[in-house]
Amino acid sequence: MEDNSSISAVKACCAPRNPERGEGSATGGEQEPALAAAGRHSEGAVALPGGTFLMGTDYAEAFAADGEGPVRPVALRPFLIEKFPVTNQRYLRFVEETGYVTEAERFGWSFVFWSSIPKKRFSSVVADTVKAAPWWCKVPGATFRTPEGPGSDVRARMNHPVVHVTWNDAVAFCRWAGMRLPTEAEWEYAARGGLEQKLYPWGDKLRLDGKHQCNIWQGDFPNVDTGEDGYRGTCPVDAFPANGFGLYSLAGNAWDWCADWFGTEHPAGGEDNPKGPESGVGRVIKGGSFLCHKSYCNRYRVAARTANTPDSSSANVSFRCAMDAPA
Repeated sequence: MEDNSSISAVKACCAPRNPERGEGSATGGEQEPALAAAGRHSEGAVALPGGTFLMGTDYAEAFAADGEGPVRPVALRPFLIEKFPVTNQRYLRFVEETGYVTEAERFGWSFVFWSSIPKKRFSSVVADTVKAAPWWCKVPGATFRTPEGPGSDVRARMNHPVVHVTWNDAVAFCRWAGMRLPTEAEWEYAARGGLEQKLYPWGDKLRLDGKHQCNIWQGDFPNVDTGEDGYRGTCPVDAFPANGFGLYSLAGNAWDWCADWFGTEHPAGGEDNPKGPESGVGRVIKGGSFLCHKSYCNRYRVAARTANTPDSSSANVSFRCAMDAPA
C-alpha cells in the first residue's frame, strides 16, 4: 500500500488516504437520495448570525504545510449548523429509509486503528497497513455498522459520531436531510463559539480547572492511550461541554468533513463567504479526533486543518450538517 504523500498536508495519523479507490466515487447515480425539503431531517440546528471574524492562526506550533495562516478577516452570511455530529443512530435511520450503501460497504473495507482490533482477531481481519503509519490497518468488512470489522457493531454506540463515512457518504446524508456540509469558514466560525483567536472552542488552556474538555489521546502515541479523559476511541457526541454557541464535539472525538476542496493560499485581506478552491485532490476536515496528541498531531485546535480524498473513510472521520438561514 502506498503512503499518503500525494496530499502533502495529510498526516497518516489523522485520516489515511485510501489509495486503491482512486479519485472517483463508488456511489452516485441511482444511489443519490432525493433532495429533501430544507431541514426536513435536521436535529438541533443552531442559528448563527454570521458577520466578520478572524479566521486562521499564526500559532507558532502550527504545521506550515497545512496553510492555517495568515490570520484574516472573513465575513459570513447567517447560517444554521447542527449542535452535534451526525450519530450512528441518525445515519442508520438514513440508510434504512433510503437503502443507501456507503462506500466502505461497496469497496469492502475501511481503515481501523490497530489498538481497536482485539488481539485474538487481529491476524484474521487485517489485510494491510499504511506504510507511513502502520497503526492504520486496512480491515475488510469495516463499516459504520461494524466499525472494527466483522464481529463488531455499533449497538452500544448509537450516540457516538458515525465513522467510516466518506465525504461522498456525508453529502448523500445531507441531501436526504435537506441540508449540506458546512464550509470550512462556517465550521471554524461556529467552533470558535464567539471567542476571538483562541486555540480551542473554550479558550487557550487544554483543560479547564483540571478537567478534560475533549476526547483526544493521552499517553504514548501510538502505543498507549491511557484514556484519562474517560475514553479510548470515540465517545458520545455530548460527552463534553458545549462551546459558547451551544455546539458540541468540535475538538477531538472525530474529524468533521467540510464542503471545501483543500487549498493553502488565503488572501490576507480577507474574503466574503469563502468556499475554498474550485477543484482539488482532498476535501477539508476539521476538529481533530480521539487519535490526536500534541507529540504528533496537534490538530485539535480550532484553526487546525487537514484533508483527505472524498472517497476515503476511516474510524475517526465524521461530519455535521449545516444550511443557509431562511431568507
